[in-house]
Amino acid sequence: MTAADLSVLSVTLPAESGVARLYDAPDLADAFAVRLPDNAIDDPELLARFLFAHQAGWVMHLLKLRDALVARFGLKTSAQLRKEAATGSRERVDIFRIYTRSAREIILGEDDSHLDFRLSVLQQTRDIGNGRARYLVLSTVVHCHNGLGRFYILAIAPFHRAVVRSALRHAARVGWPTT
Repeated sequence: MTAADLSVLSVTLPAESGVARLYDAPDLADAFAVRLPDNAIDDPELLARFLFAHQAGWVMHLLKLRDALVARFGLKTSAQLRKEAATGSRERVDIFRIYTRSAREIILGEDDSHLDFRLSVLQQTRDIGNGRARYLVLSTVVHCHNGLGRFYILAIAPFHRAVVRSALRHAARVGWPTT
């Protein structure tokens, strides 16, 4: 594995993603990409499950801190979302509800009183200097409903970006599942 294979790029929201036109004026919209090895599986749901199953340890500590803080404001915690996943009829990837899936993309997310968000896990083929390569692009869009949502996004945006970059880098370091 080369250093280039671990490099996480900040990219524009892919036009072909189902989240690109979801909200007229999203309160947060970002996308990050990492190169996939040629022999990596091509199922976006399996890639998403792998990605969330291989988080760095500090991410779980950060999530616990987030849960302790947001519970005071009546917002959903990861424990509540996991409970919904265990008892609900909706399919989930980790704590996120599955909204749509296709051969190249799965869209996950959650709705709450303060905001709605969607997360796209999209496989994309990109031109590189000597040919083409597959990339996994993680895109997030958020629509806030009120001041609490806008404050929340403002407060967590730097952490969100660090977590997304870390998740992609960590999964690449562990080694993507292969065909």
